[in-house]
Amino acid sequence: MESKSLTYKDAGVDIDAGNRSVELMKQHVRATYRPEVLGDIGGFGGLFALNSGKYRQPVLVSGTDGVGTKLRLAFMMDRHDTIGQDAVAMCVNDILVQGAEPLFFLDYLAVGSLEPEKVATIVSGVARACKESGCSLIGGETAEMAGFYPDGEYDIAGFAVGVVEKDRIITGEKVAAGDVLIGLPSTGIHSNGYSLVRKICFDVNSFQTGEYIDELGCSLGEELLKPTRLYPKVCLPLLDRFTIHGMVHITGGGFYDNIPRILPESCSVTVNTEAWPRPAIFDCLQRWGNVAWPEMYRTFNMGIGMILAVPADQAQGLQEELKARGEASYLIGQVTAGARKVLLTGGVFGA
Repeated sequence: MESKSLTYKDAGVDIDAGNRSVELMKQHVRATYRPEVLGDIGGFGGLFALNSGKYRQPVLVSGTDGVGTKLRLAFMMDRHDTIGQDAVAMCVNDILVQGAEPLFFLDYLAVGSLEPEKVATIVSGVARACKESGCSLIGGETAEMAGFYPDGEYDIAGFAVGVVEKDRIITGEKVAAGDVLIGLPSTGIHSNGYSLVRKICFDVNSFQTGEYIDELGCSLGEELLKPTRLYPKVCLPLLDRFTIHGMVHITGGGFYDNIPRILPESCSVTVNTEAWPRPAIFDCLQRWGNVAWPEMYRTFNMGIGMILAVPADQAQGLQEELKARGEASYLIGQVTAGARKVLLTGGVFGA
């Protein structure tokens, strides 16, 4: 008996669907191109001509990250137009803290079964976030991995490259006692802590994503899927006008683990947790899960997604410029002499 001639599609990989995905995403990708981008979609590598005449000693800064288990919310809600922003934000915000302007981004999307329209929707979110951050989406990979991911599920990761003048790299080494901390608000949970979020909301309390929560003013799913805020266009103009000694992207590890990353051995910080309005979702999670407050501030951003450490005499001017641009900011703490410790005060922490 003659056996059937097998194809790649029989094994679960549809090359035609892959080609259709590329066609559907082209308009979104091209919309992100800066003048430095060379070539077009479809090459084996993305080409970006660094304008060397613009810089004296250009240093490339790179970062990579994923979205984590927040993806589970996208699957549960079958909504895929925002998760791409999370992938971009987690990368560009990380390189931003070293003073880098994001130049270009590449994404990696792995799926079990390729659905061109869904892929295009995911990539449209990536492209919008790249455009808002001022960087180009110059390449990526969509891998159809049959039998590896359950139907309807995928994973996404990103890779960002930026540039900064060598003598303007922000390392935190200039942070000193007397500096103050300016906090920039988050849009919500952003993209970390979702294993705890899901345990609290769905395992312990059996909420539904469509359940309306009065305190939040929206459904639980809408709140949990709010994309991570993009900070480059907020912060980059400040670097030319103010002295910024350190920047902190508050992600996994919260206040306790992220802030010390920019502190010299001789410095600590005191943060007043009453200095900014805490988004309602964090109070809900704390109450629903009976989570200790120190654990909340170690796991989540608690409403502050980016922190700038600046000399005290520059704080007012910096905040006034942000206000003039319609951006909120809060003076949330100060740098003190110490040994790289973070002391939280105010409210549940006392003092």
